[in-house]
Amino acid sequence: MRTALRQRWQALQLLVRPRQPESLPASIDRQRIYVLPTGFGLFLCGLLAVMLLGALNYNNNPALLLALLLATTMLASALHAHLQLSGLRLEALSAEPVAAGQQLRLRLMLSRGDVRPRRGLQIEHGTAAAHLDLQGDSRREVDLWLPTRRRGWLDLQRIRLSTTQPLGLFRAWSWIWPDTPLLVYPAPETPAPPLPDGGSGNARTHVHPLGDELQQLRPYRPGDARRTIAWKHSARRDSLLVREYERSSGTELVLDWNTLHTLPHERRIARLARWVDEAEREGRRYRLQIPGDIVTSGNGDAHRHQCLRALALLPAA
Repeated sequence: MRTALRQRWQALQLLVRPRQPESLPASIDRQRIYVLPTGFGLFLCGLLAVMLLGALNYNNNPALLLALLLATTMLASALHAHLQLSGLRLEALSAEPVAAGQQLRLRLMLSRGDVRPRRGLQIEHGTAAAHLDLQGDSRREVDLWLPTRRRGWLDLQRIRLSTTQPLGLFRAWSWIWPDTPLLVYPAPETPAPPLPDGGSGNARTHVHPLGDELQQLRPYRPGDARRTIAWKHSARRDSLLVREYERSSGTELVLDWNTLHTLPHERRIARLARWVDEAEREGRRYRLQIPGDIVTSGNGDAHRHQCLRALALLPAA
């Protein structure tokens, strides 16, 4: 029964607007807003029907006037709920990639096309929900925390924007379906063996804040950590000096897919993802070799993203 109801509900979803993903910015107009009474609104409708029948049966003009006034209030409430959504606009959305299994922070920028305040707005995507008001500012950023289960592209489904303002008698809602895919990194293996030996034939050192040996003292630059300041030397020089350490890094580290031939497909990806994080944490230069792609040697946030993106987009086994 539940499966049949779910299938029918999904079939009905194909009839609502928009019927396909749309590019941003996306505006909400009157043609894509739906309004239906809430549970309390249905109860009040039944009560008004009984009041109208009783007033007409007994020819009670005050009761008939009261029922008509309440009905007018309900209609005004439905119109006001519709106006809460009309003119809203989703300007943009963005999200930083996370490892599979973690929550993805989806940032949405909403704006309004007029000066009317919007209260009690609710944004939903699956089980994720957030509430906001648009009153003083014409724009507002809101966050949705989406669960992630597997690596690769996370295709957004319809995002529902709804409200029950002002009296809770009617619910107005509309759908936005962005065509912006979001990237999910592979989950790193935990625990994992240490990094493969990069060799020591061409060992070299590099500056690292967590190094082992003191390399030099240099003038302070904005952004340097307070714990790296050499206070005694700074007092003698009357200027701030910062300690710089060095760490031996060995040769270039090669993270090769073929060396993990004894592991299953997804375990290889998880281990390489863990090694990428470990190499980045230690400040090593590393190169990733996977089927159909080779990420050249480097380090830093951009290089890490390039490696994890290549691992995330590997086809399934």
